[in-house]
Amino acid sequence: MAPYDSEPGADDGSLEALRERNRLRVVDALRRSGTATRGDLARLTGLSRTTVASLVADLAARGLVVPPREAAETRPGARGRPPGLLRLDPSAGVALGIDFGHRHVRVAAADLASTVLAEAHAQLDVDGDAGAALDTAADLVCRVLADSDIDRSRVVAAGMGLPGPYDRRRRTVSSSSILPGWVGIDARAELAQRIEVEVEADNDANLGALGELTFGAARGLADVVYVKIATGIGAGLILDGSLRRGATGIAGELGHVQVNFDGVVCNCGGRGCLQTLASTESLLAAARAAHGPELTLAGLIELVNAGDFGSRRLVGEAGRAVGAVLADLCNHVNPEAIVVGGDLSGAGEPLLAGIREAIDRRALPGAAQAVTVMAGELGERAEVLGALTLVIADTDRLRSAGLAALSGAG
Repeated sequence: MAPYDSEPGADDGSLEALRERNRLRVVDALRRSGTATRGDLARLTGLSRTTVASLVADLAARGLVVPPREAAETRPGARGRPPGLLRLDPSAGVALGIDFGHRHVRVAAADLASTVLAEAHAQLDVDGDAGAALDTAADLVCRVLADSDIDRSRVVAAGMGLPGPYDRRRRTVSSSSILPGWVGIDARAELAQRIEVEVEADNDANLGALGELTFGAARGLADVVYVKIATGIGAGLILDGSLRRGATGIAGELGHVQVNFDGVVCNCGGRGCLQTLASTESLLAAARAAHGPELTLAGLIELVNAGDFGSRRLVGEAGRAVGAVLADLCNHVNPEAIVVGGDLSGAGEPLLAGIREAIDRRALPGAAQAVTVMAGELGERAEVLGALTLVIADTDRLRSAGLAALSGAG
């Protein structure tokens, strides 16, 4: 008997509950794969082909699953009618993604098939004034909904990312020194009130990990560390295909691992944190001694890409510092890939080579050999796309939102 199929002796109530769980498994498999045949769904869910066929018919009748087309191509030598491909109906709902960086807000809307419909962004100081940042986000939400001609009633929920430690139990930012203007504020509730949509919040590095897992360099992988190197340094941990946040949601705060006991004081209050050696701010402070006080991060990356020896060496040293911390993480969680994102990722090979060198030198040989260090593919959009995934991948949330396709018998 296939997993999750019905069992003899189950009463009608338990059978309906089991059927609903199986429907959710099919929806989740379609969301992850984009398109799939009934045979694919049987393999992905562990359900029997007969059960899958029944569930697909049920979901199609409720308007959540549609056939985009009959498959036009089959494997060479295949015989018979091509298998019908299925996908989620894009018109069944819309998700919003909202990414708060330290100096920007970015908003996107997507359908439930993960097709981005519209995006907008604005530059502003996010850290010191939560109210202004939230107001700007609400304005951008109105803009993307208008640009894509979406009625707000079709929005299932919004995912939002914050550029600092976010305590999911207390629903607040947990560091007054990193986001001083957000202390004591329930950002979820504040944004939900402004945009009249339910909101789910998370740390920006976690959302970057979800973005790269769903849309970018980590597609098809199960055990991945996404490291964001920017004004701060954080990691999102994907283990066995799922995001791991820890007890309160602040797992992956690599920037505040102490790497130099006698180092400079960090904004977290500690001394010698990784962030004081390898963040974009610390690198710019060092590079400006040679290139002048007007040097920007874009200018530093341009120098690196142009082959400037001192700039490449500086970025390589930052990579080795980050890699030393990641080497310990490799020993602990044994990832198959480390995906490097954030503002500094534009420095390219000198940064990746430094990280790789430190992991090879410091991690257990088996852990070092198992991991590939690669650049992210999504750039500055990783976090906002991850915020969309936070909603689109949450099948229980779609059910609680009352979508007809998941709301019981019909």
